Amino acid sequence: MPKGKKKGRSDRHRIDGSLQTSDDDSFPNDNMSVVSNFSESCSVDDGNNDPEDFAQDQLEDKLTEIIDGLSQKSSQGRTNCFKSFSKALVKKYMPSYIKDRTFTLSDCIERSLKKGAADEKCAAAELATVICVQLGTDPVGEDIFRNLRPILLATACDGSASSRVRGQCCLALGNIAFLSGGDIAENLILMQQLESVFSGSYLKGDGSVPNTTPEVGAMHAAALNAWALLFTLIVPGNIGSLMNAKNLPSLDQISDLLESAHLEVRMAAGEALALVYELGREEDEDFEEDFAVDLIETLKQLATDSHKYRAKKDRKQQRATFRDILLFIEEDTVPELRIKFNKESLVLDTWVKRKQYDALCNILGPSINNHLVENDLIKDIFQIEESEVENRIPAYAQNQMERFKKKVLNAANDKARTLSRAKNRDKRSDF
Repeated sequence: MPKGKKKGRSDRHRIDGSLQTSDDDSFPNDNMSVVSNFSESCSVDDGNNDPEDFAQDQLEDKLTEIIDGLSQKSSQGRTNCFKSFSKALVKKYMPSYIKDRTFTLSDCIERSLKKGAADEKCAAAELATVICVQLGTDPVGEDIFRNLRPILLATACDGSASSRVRGQCCLALGNIAFLSGGDIAENLILMQQLESVFSGSYLKGDGSVPNTTPEVGAMHAAALNAWALLFTLIVPGNIGSLMNAKNLPSLDQISDLLESAHLEVRMAAGEALALVYELGREEDEDFEEDFAVDLIETLKQLATDSHKYRAKKDRKQQRATFRDILLFIEEDTVPELRIKFNKESLVLDTWVKRKQYDALCNILGPSINNHLVENDLIKDIFQIEESEVENRIPAYAQNQMERFKKKVLNAANDKARTLSRAKNRDKRSDF
């Protein structure tokens, strides 16, 4: 076969059909090198490169990629994107970013709740709650709740769905309704629907305890916790009338749940009873005193439970919780809890505050301290004044930011210096 033409010396440096520059063109041009070096140094040292803005831009770019991944074909991939997005929003308060993308996020959550697998539905319901924490009382957050409520409610009441998915949807319904601050009439309807879920743990007609699996017990506890969270929004003065009208479960029915075989259900029932008595005593000092006599005996048994067939950790947790509940029912005393954040402290001296704080802790985890400082909705819930958080950035965080800023500037200067020296080095060799 004929071989191609050998390359000559002049063709050996040919790139894309063009020759390299001639010796005259490669001769160093002092004016050009000085101007380019000056402009590069000015762009690095002008002080306009804020490390915090740079990190924020990087985070938003990464979150945008995750949002694109919510519409991928893989169910496991969508689930991972839901979880990653929730973790990012828990750690960082960025409502303006979420507000600009609420339609896309709401559409992805709705599709996953309708057609996704069990893990995907749980992750989508969790993300819906975190988004409402970010948006707070913004009307956009209320629109998200209004769009997702029918789907979440249908899944929570669907007997063919898994117990884990139903429990997660019950929690999401309670949390979102609480955060959006909806109408009390709508909340009462939702509470009745939640009661239809945890009523499966009521005692049977013959007084026996229903036999439920741990998964079903966890679902009943989730529905009861969501019901109790919405109960904290009821204004004192209506408790007795609502119970008499059977819009709320009776104390007999709630106390039946104390006989459950599952620790989560018993503890949720005890906290619900404490909330009912706390708000009931605000409207009437002698609220259900006759019933309290019999209830105290049951609470004493739970506060001193030593049955060996229960796990040691469960017995310890149960005794600690019911000792506080018993102290409140007997002496109307709530053990004070003090939460420290940003050189300030939040005092939880009522069962209402404790329930609301526990619900937010289950959503935000350790990052709740950051939201206590920045999130206007959470500050409004716990009535935290602006003066209490005027020093928003602690000293250690300021030092860390300064070190990060110096590191970024030094890296930029080093890169510019390396590029400049490389250019000049090549020109000196040609010369």
